[in-house]
Amino acid sequence: MLPSFLEIPQSERFILRNAALPAVAASGYAAPARDGLLAADIEIAHGLIAAISEPGQQAQSIPAVDLRGGQVWPCFADMHTHLDKGHIWSRKNNPDGTFDGAIEAVRCDREANWSALDVAARMDFSLRSAYAHGTKLIRTHIDSLPPQHEISWPVFAEMREKWAGRIDLQAVALFPLDLMEDRAAYLDLVEQVTAHGGLLGGVTRMGPMLEEQLELLFRTAMEKGLDIDLHVDETADAEAKTLQAIAEAVIRNRFDGHVVVGHCCSLARQGENEAAETIDKVAEAGLAVVSLPMCNMYLQDRQAGRTPRWRGVTLINELAEAGVATAIASDNTRDPFYAYGDLDPVEVFREGVRVLHLDHPIDLAPRLITANPAKILRRPDVGTIAVGRPADLVLFSARGWTELLARPQSDRIVMRGGKTIERQLPDYRELDELLGVY
Repeated sequence: MLPSFLEIPQSERFILRNAALPAVAASGYAAPARDGLLAADIEIAHGLIAAISEPGQQAQSIPAVDLRGGQVWPCFADMHTHLDKGHIWSRKNNPDGTFDGAIEAVRCDREANWSALDVAARMDFSLRSAYAHGTKLIRTHIDSLPPQHEISWPVFAEMREKWAGRIDLQAVALFPLDLMEDRAAYLDLVEQVTAHGGLLGGVTRMGPMLEEQLELLFRTAMEKGLDIDLHVDETADAEAKTLQAIAEAVIRNRFDGHVVVGHCCSLARQGENEAAETIDKVAEAGLAVVSLPMCNMYLQDRQAGRTPRWRGVTLINELAEAGVATAIASDNTRDPFYAYGDLDPVEVFREGVRVLHLDHPIDLAPRLITANPAKILRRPDVGTIAVGRPADLVLFSARGWTELLARPQSDRIVMRGGKTIERQLPDYRELDELLGVY
């Protein structure tokens, strides 16, 4: 078990004294903020948050633990992951670290190895890691090229049931929109997604068929009552402008569902005026944008023997300034698209702050892995600390921001329903036989 920095009372009622709450993750509690943090005492009773008050205001007779200014966050929402791809690196890596290399490596591994047993074992391993890190809500994209959709979607449904009450799972069908040319295959996929309570997604690319593809996608979503989550412009090519086409399609179709666009890398390669016009269109259409800073830094602008010239990420600050709902997320984990990662939102936050310059000031940044993604995923009950909600919390010894971001916070405490969970991370050796390595 990972060491923790203090012991939490195991009684049904106790107080976390002298906590520091990110103001953007505290709902219904007003107090003077210092660097975006609120000093508070949190009373927990029978698994719920019973009260939040200024330090020293609650009864001294109740069992308590003094956090000495340590931060308390709500459990995390990780809104863009790939649980079905996770942890295949040891079996099929990316020989050159490029985007094309990743696509080919995953294709080969999927066709050779992605049985229901294989996908389920790797998904469960990933979820155990995420749970230990403090995540409560995950959206995963599911590779859905036939015939894989007939394998992976039932596995996802099993995982959703197995993990209910610990991690809430959502899933999106991931496929190239060119699949729509085979209308029978597309309709079969839609039925699989609908039957398992999923969302429509896909990978958009510039081309003469893009507008027709988007029309069909939105028409299908409206007929089935589904939200949409797309991989968009994951490239350094400034001429890749499907983001604008998606926004225009939403407006043209008067689509009233939620539409998420992920990556949007090429936006950062376009001229200031052109990018600003697209951002205005994104805001008008009500799109939500999720940036994947770790994966995009890994893949984008990679050329052998050459230092990358740009960060690979989208214009997250400009989008937020325009009123666009924004978030950051893990994306891939130990697979050909990203060789590292552990589905740890604290790592995502730490790297996101550094890569995207989310600091100076940093007070709004915590919402990108808490309240914002939860709201985008239609779960406003997750990602905030509020009276009456479950005491699903992550406690840090770190007080200020530099303490939080300087270390990986491996001594954090995760509470679910007011109880401290066992934070033992799964051992990679568990996957050795499955992956045929070591």
